[in-house]
Amino acid sequence: MWPTRDDILAARGLIRTHIRRTPCMDLRLPSGRTIALKLELLQHTGSFKPRGAFTTVLSQEHPPSALVAASGGNHGMAVAYVGQRLGIPASIFVPETAPATKVARLHAYGARVHQVGNTFAEALTASREEAGRPGTLAIHAYDAMGTVTGQGTIGVEIEEQTSPDTVLVAVGGGGLIGGVASWFRDGARIVGVEPQTCNALNAALAASGPVQVNPTGVAADSLGASMLGEIAWEALQAASIRSVLVGDDDIAAARELLWRETRLVAEPGGATALAALLSGAYEPAYRERVTVIVCGSNCDPSDLPLE
Repeated sequence: MWPTRDDILAARGLIRTHIRRTPCMDLRLPSGRTIALKLELLQHTGSFKPRGAFTTVLSQEHPPSALVAASGGNHGMAVAYVGQRLGIPASIFVPETAPATKVARLHAYGARVHQVGNTFAEALTASREEAGRPGTLAIHAYDAMGTVTGQGTIGVEIEEQTSPDTVLVAVGGGGLIGGVASWFRDGARIVGVEPQTCNALNAALAASGPVQVNPTGVAADSLGASMLGEIAWEALQAASIRSVLVGDDDIAAARELLWRETRLVAEPGGATALAALLSGAYEPAYRERVTVIVCGSNCDPSDLPLE
């Protein structure tokens, strides 16, 4: 089961006053092609994740007394932000490898932060005891209906803003692409873009179902799911999703282009979808209208060029 368009429209109404309708802008690539960027890195907390977190909390029949989430960083920040906005305590479990910038933001949002293990999967396991306490709501980073439905609201905005033929989406566990594909199931083509070393979707397509992978590389903190979510898998099968892979150097080049041309700082995961166009991993047709979701900005910008 995956979200319907009616589910996504209902979520949009539910969270409308809590999120930003992020803008789109044109970007001329070195090839001369002009594409549209959906700037979801300008969302609250610096990523698209609050959409799913607000949807999950606000759709509960009874308000929870506490929130718990495991995260590589961005989802945790979203849950902490939701807790802060709604007055609900939040406990966030992240790997010990989570970037210091993301851990600092978690504390700034008032969350209790637990750093456990080296991967998202280990943090998720560690969170389960606290998630079982009465009145506590555990919010999964990608494999839960509220999460996927909320992320699908990005698709509504993209359709209104750019009327694309194709949408390029970075993929970790599949919450974002699952939601966007659910909205565009009979519309725009959806292309999933992953780092070569964080390839849960690509591996699932090759194996005809989600399988374990070992995520590493520059975008592992945001795209480092060990397995594609079941909801995303069902949605993506229905939408006949294409998957392409990019290298860490391609991602670095995409981050630098975004900085030079727009003065926007994207984290590696946030620039991954754009990397598919720069590297040639995805080559659009002549008149194809392409929208790229730039999905996150939580990083240390000191490695970007000054000029």
